[in-house]
Amino acid sequence: MSLFEPIPLHAWIAFLAVLGALILLNEISRRSIWAGIGCFIVLPLILTFTVWPHTTTAEGSSVGTWFHWAKVYSVLAGCIGFMALRYIPGAAQKKWVLMFPPAILAINIAEAVVRDFQCYSFNGLVDGVMITGGSWNIMNGIAGILNILTICGWAGIFISRDKFKDMLWPDMLWFWIIAYDLWNFAYVYNCVGDHAFYAGAALLLSCTIPAFFMRRGAWLQHRAHTLAFWMMFVMCFPSFVDTSRFAVKASGDPAALWLVSAIALAANVALAIYQVHRIRSARRHPLKDELYEHLPAYQHVASAR
Repeated sequence: MSLFEPIPLHAWIAFLAVLGALILLNEISRRSIWAGIGCFIVLPLILTFTVWPHTTTAEGSSVGTWFHWAKVYSVLAGCIGFMALRYIPGAAQKKWVLMFPPAILAINIAEAVVRDFQCYSFNGLVDGVMITGGSWNIMNGIAGILNILTICGWAGIFISRDKFKDMLWPDMLWFWIIAYDLWNFAYVYNCVGDHAFYAGAALLLSCTIPAFFMRRGAWLQHRAHTLAFWMMFVMCFPSFVDTSRFAVKASGDPAALWLVSAIALAANVALAIYQVHRIRSARRHPLKDELYEHLPAYQHVASAR
């Protein structure tokens, strides 16, 4: 059993290039409000009217579906909303404003859950992508729902006091991030399998690495930025993941599809069980309280508050 067809060396080099470029672009875009405006407002406005109408409607394009259009604009809305939260004085002090980050995150997960359930009935070439539907779509859809339900601690979001003004979320810790990564990789592998080498593995690593080793607590900000850059790139150059010499095709093996979804479901079930245990043992309210303040990883991020 293998996840992908044989991967040549030049594809691995491209993988590392994509990973490095996304991390670098994330660092550039988070350093000032002007960098953010240029990357997430000016650039997509230009592309919307000049490039995307042609690339998304080209024969054989795999990015002309409702999902790709919804995803690129929803993630850009997240980036812009996060900039407002970061740069408008006093915005992060209003609890109703802090509902935006978990809301946009839940919406993005829900979009993918709907697509996973939709792909259950597909078998063959759909919108330029080979899809093999099956029970794995249902399993991973359930994993995505659990991932939404375990979003917590949004009331503790705050803006760092340094020059970067990063949006930090202490309760969004490594175990939720890993459960999300496993679910999201399974989603991409299930529904856009031939894109999973880059849009699954490389893209997820590009926000997880900074969240673990560069700016801890800012995973959602990293995720929004890197996803926005990737979506804009693939909407401009769909052939990169479809027909170029760097494209890596999924194996389409039902055993591989089942395995990645089973792992994602198991991880999110374990996460949900742990969270319920924490809520009950600490008598915490998941919609009002931060849950993991007893953990060193939480304390490390919250110390910047």
